[in-house]
Amino acid sequence: METTETLDKTSGTFPKIISVDDHTVEPPHVWQDRLPSRYRDIGPRIVRAPLKEMTFLGGKFAPVMGEKGDDGPIGDWWVYEDLHRPLTRLDTAVGYARDEIKLEVITYEQMRPGSYDVRQRLADMDVNHVQSALCFPTFPRFCGQTFTEAKDRELGLLGVRAYNDWMVEEWCGPDAQGRLIPLTLIPLWDAELAAAEVRRNAARGVRAVAFSEIPPHLGLPSIHTDDWDPFLAACDETGTVIAMHIGSSSKMPSTSADAPPAVGSTITFANCCFSMVDWLMSGKFERFPNLKVMYAEGQIGWIPYILERADVVWEENRAWGGVAEKVHRPPSELFAEHVYGCFFDDAFGLRNLDAIGVGNVLYETDYPHSDSTWPKSKEVGEAQMGHLPPDVVDRIVRRNAIELLGLTENGLWAGPGA
Repeated sequence: METTETLDKTSGTFPKIISVDDHTVEPPHVWQDRLPSRYRDIGPRIVRAPLKEMTFLGGKFAPVMGEKGDDGPIGDWWVYEDLHRPLTRLDTAVGYARDEIKLEVITYEQMRPGSYDVRQRLADMDVNHVQSALCFPTFPRFCGQTFTEAKDRELGLLGVRAYNDWMVEEWCGPDAQGRLIPLTLIPLWDAELAAAEVRRNAARGVRAVAFSEIPPHLGLPSIHTDDWDPFLAACDETGTVIAMHIGSSSKMPSTSADAPPAVGSTITFANCCFSMVDWLMSGKFERFPNLKVMYAEGQIGWIPYILERADVVWEENRAWGGVAEKVHRPPSELFAEHVYGCFFDDAFGLRNLDAIGVGNVLYETDYPHSDSTWPKSKEVGEAQMGHLPPDVVDRIVRRNAIELLGLTENGLWAGPGA
C-alpha cells in the first residue's frame, strides 16, 4: 500500500524539474557577431560541406570534411583554424526514434529548433515538465577545450569571452525568462586569466563554470599541483560551482582502439570516478573550503563504493599514500560537503541514496542528446523515485540545484547582478 510518505505517481505532484545538464547547440552567429572584424574570417564559423569520412572508435571521434562538389552527405561544419567539426545527429537526437539515431552529419534544418533557439527550447522544456536548465556547450566542447587547443591565444581568449557574453546576454537573456541558467567557460591555458573570467561573470550573476574532469588529458596540469590555485580561489570567493561533464577531458573511457561506441557509452561514468578521487585526495577542499564541484551525466550508482574505498585507503595507507599531510579528514566527509553527482536514469543509485547523501544528488534530462530522457523525464523520475518521500524527491529534482546555483526560491536565474 502506498502511504502519504511516498510519491503519489498518479496525483501529478512530481516537482517541476531543474535540469543541471542540458546542452545548447550554438547558432551560427555567436562568434561572427561578437569577434572583432579582423578575426571573423578565421574565428568559428559555419560552412556547409559534404562528409568525406567519419569514425568513432576507441572513444575517439574522427570526422573528415570533403570539398565542395564532393560526393557524400551534406552537413553544417564549424570551421576554426585547422579544426573542422560537423554537427551530428548525436548532438541533437531528441524527437527521433532510437533506431534512427546514428552517427551522421546534419544541418541546422535537420535538428529540433529547441537545440539552438531560446523560445523553442522553453517550449520543449514545457513538454518535458522542466522549469529551468543549465546548458553545456557543443562546439567549444564541454569545458571550452576547443579554444585551448587553438594556436592563436589572443583569438582563443576572445572566443571564450564571446561565448560567455552570448551565454549570459542572449541564451540566458530576457527571452529565457530566468529559466535558462548560465554556465560559462574559462581560458584553460592560463589560471590567472581564468580567475579573471570567473570574477567577470560572477559580477553579472553567473554561479557555474565548466572545467575538465581530468586536465592532464588536455596537456594541462593536474589539480594536485598549485597551478590551478588562482582559478580555484576565484571560484571559492565568488561561490562559483565547478561543473565537469563526462568527456570534458577530450578522452572518453574505452578499452581498445577498436572498441565500438557501446563500450565507452556503458562506462562513461569512469571519467567522473577517476576525477572525483583526484579531488578528494588533492587537499583542495581543505585549502578552499567554499569550493563545490558537480559531475554532469556521470550517474550516481558507483559513488558509494568509491567513498568506502577512499576512506579505507586514506586511513590504512597513510604512511605511503601521499595524502596524509594535505587531506586531514575522511574523503567521504569532504564529498558530503563539496561534491554533487548528477543523473538522468539511475534506479540503482536511487535505491542506495542513503549511502550517497540526499543533499549531494542532482537531476538532469540531457536534452537534446541521444541519452536524453526527453520528453519523458518526469515519467522516468516518477518510476525511479516513487519509493522516496516527497521532500526527498523535491530536494533531488529542485531544491539542491536551487541552493547550489543560487537560484530564486521559484527556481529561476535572477539575471545579471544576482
